[in-house]
Amino acid sequence: MLRRGIKKLLVDRLEAYPAVTLVGPRQCGKTTLARSLPGQYFDLEQEPDRLRLDLEWDALCSGSRLVVLDEAQAWPAIFPRIRGAIDADRSRTGRFLLLGSVSPALMTEVSESLAGRLSILTLTPFLYGELASEAARRRLWLVGGFPDGGILHSSRYPQWQRDYLALLTQRDLPNWGLPSAPRVTDRLLRMTAALHGQPWNASQVGQSLGLSYKTVNSYVDYLEGAFLVRRLPPFQANVRKRLVKTPRLYWSDSGLLHAVLNVPDADALLAQPWVGASWEGFVLEQALGTLSTLGVSFERYYFRTSDRYEVDLVVDTGRELWAIEVKLTASPGPDDMARLDRAADMIGAARRFLVTRTPRPSGDDRRASCDLAGLLERLSQIAG
Repeated sequence: MLRRGIKKLLVDRLEAYPAVTLVGPRQCGKTTLARSLPGQYFDLEQEPDRLRLDLEWDALCSGSRLVVLDEAQAWPAIFPRIRGAIDADRSRTGRFLLLGSVSPALMTEVSESLAGRLSILTLTPFLYGELASEAARRRLWLVGGFPDGGILHSSRYPQWQRDYLALLTQRDLPNWGLPSAPRVTDRLLRMTAALHGQPWNASQVGQSLGLSYKTVNSYVDYLEGAFLVRRLPPFQANVRKRLVKTPRLYWSDSGLLHAVLNVPDADALLAQPWVGASWEGFVLEQALGTLSTLGVSFERYYFRTSDRYEVDLVVDTGRELWAIEVKLTASPGPDDMARLDRAADMIGAARRFLVTRTPRPSGDDRRASCDLAGLLERLSQIAG
């Protein structure tokens, strides 16, 4: 089993909190990671496991072993019982590990019942730094990071991704509350894929679907809650320029994006007119996922002026700003770095990184032109 980078952070949080919730998309490896810890496991989507948990509850609460509750959102009645067990002995830590396939925004029971009693972590599909094989690292951009989606067995892409999205559309998203019919959800997925890396215009999408912009935005809330897409908000800076203030939309996993857009292989990907946007979103997700795995607290934005000075990713750690610009080229020029410096100066970024596919990286942990591996290494060093 490949070691997940978040495991140390997960163990640390279990030592500090009575309960930890580990959320992330379906099939990203939450169960495998949880089973690597010593504890008693229950799958709350399975009726026999619910019954077993109910019968053994008192013994579990008085015992010392970690209780792992998979797909916790499937049985809302368990949350008040967890709260009662925690409140009966607030000094005990490491008692419950809850796994969920939807974000806390959709797991209302977490926020209502367990506020102040648990820590929330997010597990992504495999990240670049978690892969030991160079072949796996090379195909990560094309197939995405899901363990069963091609990163470990390349022949499974893209059929696995299509089946995955079909299951989400037809079963999971409706079960989680999305009121859209599966055929409408499928059309919405295709439209958001076509808009990957572009400003999010709910009114335009709504006109194509025959829906109001409010309805479209509410549907996309569910897609975000299922970790399919992310809306990156604009960074608001006090500069003497007009700023673009519309969020950008990105698909979270590049493999799912490429499957929706019918990209069969790496050669076909490089031939697409939108390949630069795909690379940009891929690098952004790798950077954000790596920072989350390291336990860094941050906010994320993008920055763009009306005269096209931009930063693809602005990371606000609370202490300083980091400016990350992504460009699909193997030969970045001095003008590319100079333009990033100009935009980074506008927002007062303390660190700035130009990320390309260059074979000749240069710079340090404050200003660098580097490839993806170099960026992730620098982010890890800074966080450490």
